[in-house]
Amino acid sequence: MADHVPDSNTLSEAGQRSAITFATLASTALKRVTEFMSSIGTVWFFALVILICTEIIAREFFLSPIRGVKEIVAYSVVGAAFLQLANTVFAERMARADFMLSIFGKRLPASVAVIEVVVSIIGLIAMVLLAQATWPKLVDAFVESEIVGVPGEFSFQVWPLRCLVFVGSVMTALAFLARAIRKSSVVFDGRGNGGLIGLGVTLAILATLWFTLFPVVMDAGLSTFAIGAILLATLIVVVMSGVHIGVAMLLIGFIGLWLLKGRIGFGYSMLGLAGNEFLANYYFSAVPLFVLMGLLVAAADIGRETFAVASWLTRPIRGGLGIATVGANAMFAAITGSSVASATVFSKVATPEMIRHGYNKQFSVGVVAGSSVLGMLIPPSLLLIVYGFLAEQSVGHLFIAAIIPGFILATAMSLMIWLNATFRPHTVFETAPGAGSDVDAISGIGHAALYLAPIIGLIVLVLGGIYGGFFTPTEGGAVGSAGALIYALLRGRLPMQKLWQVMVETGQIATTVLFLILAANIFTIMLASSGFVQNIGTLINSLDLSLLQFAVIYVILLVILGMFLESVSIMLIVVPIALPTVAALGGDPIWFGILTVIAVEIGLLTPPFGLSCYVVAATLKDKGIDLTDIFRGVKPFVLVMFLMTILIILFPSLASMTFQK
Repeated sequence: MADHVPDSNTLSEAGQRSAITFATLASTALKRVTEFMSSIGTVWFFALVILICTEIIAREFFLSPIRGVKEIVAYSVVGAAFLQLANTVFAERMARADFMLSIFGKRLPASVAVIEVVVSIIGLIAMVLLAQATWPKLVDAFVESEIVGVPGEFSFQVWPLRCLVFVGSVMTALAFLARAIRKSSVVFDGRGNGGLIGLGVTLAILATLWFTLFPVVMDAGLSTFAIGAILLATLIVVVMSGVHIGVAMLLIGFIGLWLLKGRIGFGYSMLGLAGNEFLANYYFSAVPLFVLMGLLVAAADIGRETFAVASWLTRPIRGGLGIATVGANAMFAAITGSSVASATVFSKVATPEMIRHGYNKQFSVGVVAGSSVLGMLIPPSLLLIVYGFLAEQSVGHLFIAAIIPGFILATAMSLMIWLNATFRPHTVFETAPGAGSDVDAISGIGHAALYLAPIIGLIVLVLGGIYGGFFTPTEGGAVGSAGALIYALLRGRLPMQKLWQVMVETGQIATTVLFLILAANIFTIMLASSGFVQNIGTLINSLDLSLLQFAVIYVILLVILGMFLESVSIMLIVVPIALPTVAALGGDPIWFGILTVIAVEIGLLTPPFGLSCYVVAATLKDKGIDLTDIFRGVKPFVLVMFLMTILIILFPSLASMTFQK
């Protein structure tokens, strides 16, 4: 009997499976290395809180400021962020708009894995370019013994930190490579060799398009404005296709600089500067500090206590629990500055309580998602910090200017809930409601004051310290984080495992935002070099638009973008383009910042992206609540926010009161 000889197809398939298995093992080993690096970066971010608080105490109480803290913190933010960048790729935390992938997933499920491979390869290319651009800076810093600070007083060499930038870029490139291989295995498992052939053909077509179109555009003699416009449109298409937003801005910005200057060296030079120098700014330490503060406040259950007091106070009012959710969200916003944190906390706290007391499911989730947007308007606010940097405006002034609009918006939301509960009760209640809801957690005024003490204390500590001149808004994030941590530890609400989870999540969120800011810098430089911003300003001026007309168009544009992109990305792309026009039309940049934040936040509630709605859905995924319920529930809140933008456009003074001479 003849020996059985495996056919070539079987051998080929076995070889491919072996290769995929080996790649999977290598990917697992790489992931462990990136997790170790991320752990170092996580602890580093946390250490900044201790350092900044120590410096404040030494400065304010002992009149002995610690030298070099700003330089240490600024460069630490860069090093810690790049240490954690690769792990954010593995954790799938890098910002992207993936609604197109969900559409393809329903109609052409086999295509999703192919697109994901392409997305990963684009990420790989971008990070390889960044690594190549940062290497010469590292070498120069090492050879020249470059230092930061004042020799003889305080200084340190910067090459170790630039080494972290290079190593972080390389590891992130490898993480994207591992992701590409992992997604390729999905293609193979789903379609076998045919799937891999289709993937190869797709990549070959894309490569051919690049090598064909790029020389044509380079030699076409296009104006710099045309190049800027084409690349802006390309960015929108690429982002909508699922490419990570930071990667898309970095890569397209690099290509644009190459096209504009006719040589690749200029693009590398700008990439190197952005990677090593741009984020080395004390200002950007506010990002991880305020993210950490928000997550610590959430972990300490301060949101639950605040909701208990608010619901006790509003128990005689029709729709009181809904109004209590808005009020609790407003107070919670005053110490977190995060809509996502608010949505996460009150999904768990308020939604079950409202449903238990006869409120319908759609209204209950709508209130939570709708009022969560207060987190990005009521100071301290991460979006206002980002806007302050982009517009070169005082963050303190922006915080003060946001107080009145934040109060008006919270009041308008509460009034809308009361009107619906009183005159359209079927939209609010599932069963016949009583006069109010019984809240057993609060027994009296003294008990309520005890519950409110932590949040009031943190508000006074953070905002009082900022407005009192004891510390800067950036330092306020560190002080607030320390205060929330001490409270949580004293109450026994933050075991080590939970604290570590908070620290890890802080690193992932902060690193994502910082990478977006870095990439947006490259894209903004490209747009500025193309003259696109100046030409748009000239075009708008030629249309003879008034400031009011421009503001209306601007709000509509932000809302449309908010349907697809997340808040920070929108601001990084749009604000540098729109701000010069506002200045030319005589608009107040403080007012414009408040208007921008409110309009961007509407996007958190609108499909298909609607980040706050997705957060609520993910938090309540085991409660039988779907995304459709949430989007329907937030409609009245979207209407209130639109009315708020109209009010601010018609009465700019409402959003520009800084009480400064």
